[in-house]
Amino acid sequence: MAPPLSRRLLPPTLRALRRCYSASPASKAVIYDEHGAPDQVLRVADVPPVELGERDVCVRMLAAPINPSDINRVEGVYPVRPPLPAAVGGYEGVGQVHALGPAVTALLAPGDWVIPSPPSFGTWQTYIVNHQSVWHKVRTDVPMEYAATVTVNPLTALRMLQDFVKLNPGDAIVQNGATSIVGQCVVQLAKVHGIHTINIIRDRPGSEEAKDKLKQLGADEVFTESQLDIRNVKSLLGALPEPALGFNCVGGNAASLVLKFLRQGGTMVTYGGMSKKPVTVPTSYFIFKDISLQGFWLQKWMNSDKADDCRTTIDYLLGLVHEGKLKYEMEVSPLTDFSLALEKAMGKHGSHPKQVIRF
Repeated sequence: MAPPLSRRLLPPTLRALRRCYSASPASKAVIYDEHGAPDQVLRVADVPPVELGERDVCVRMLAAPINPSDINRVEGVYPVRPPLPAAVGGYEGVGQVHALGPAVTALLAPGDWVIPSPPSFGTWQTYIVNHQSVWHKVRTDVPMEYAATVTVNPLTALRMLQDFVKLNPGDAIVQNGATSIVGQCVVQLAKVHGIHTINIIRDRPGSEEAKDKLKQLGADEVFTESQLDIRNVKSLLGALPEPALGFNCVGGNAASLVLKFLRQGGTMVTYGGMSKKPVTVPTSYFIFKDISLQGFWLQKWMNSDKADDCRTTIDYLLGLVHEGKLKYEMEVSPLTDFSLALEKAMGKHGSHPKQVIRF
């Protein structure tokens, strides 16, 4: 009996690959069997080969970041977590197609770069086998660390800019946590769309240097929290309009400073709580300023039938990276240095760029 037409039309080398690979190679993975302090419960272990199903794709991972939410999952405090024991860490990353199951219909070939989209648990390992629908092909003419990190932080920044308040060129937004990756992306994406940014950073050594870096990315104004310890913060705006939208990832006093800048009827979106302090809002802000408070959780957005939107947006963001319009500092380390990279990501060695593991 002749093979199906889809099989006969495949290039001979691709047909051979599909015949020869019935399982992935043995893998190394960063795993944990219980929740707890990441530097105590995480370990690098050997993982046996995984059989390829008919429509599975085996991907050799190239790079994956250590995000705060990854650490929270290991600690057991994040709302959605992989099952234990033998959970593999990581949630986003980029890999290279290694082999395809015999019935894969997706337009993928060995050597293509792919990301799990929406993201999925277990990116901290050298090989992953998953259904073809999980993988999204991305361009290869950007640094791999950008492809590895494009989903969680840049996508969060863009969605918050577009999904809560209709912003027009010339409008302004205000944010705290401006030196974070999301904050840096907000600055650059706002600039692309003609939106002004007012940025709030912590008082700490090197704050002037941090201000300069944000200004180079396109920030209009950057203030430390202590600079805003005045009665009328809006007097610092100069010719900038009062912001209609604010982003809060810190909580506590930093959130109150965002609220002070907002115009009548403005909206503050909270997407993090780094200070672990509550957001406290004076009653008058609701009554007299008609302020709205909302929250954003990227994982919820991606799970609400947004797979196609997610992939289209990722392609757009990587296009900006290629054009030099979106950049942020990262530190890439080999898997053999995972323990040190983890400690840096946890803040045990002072302030460091986003940690990305290279496999």
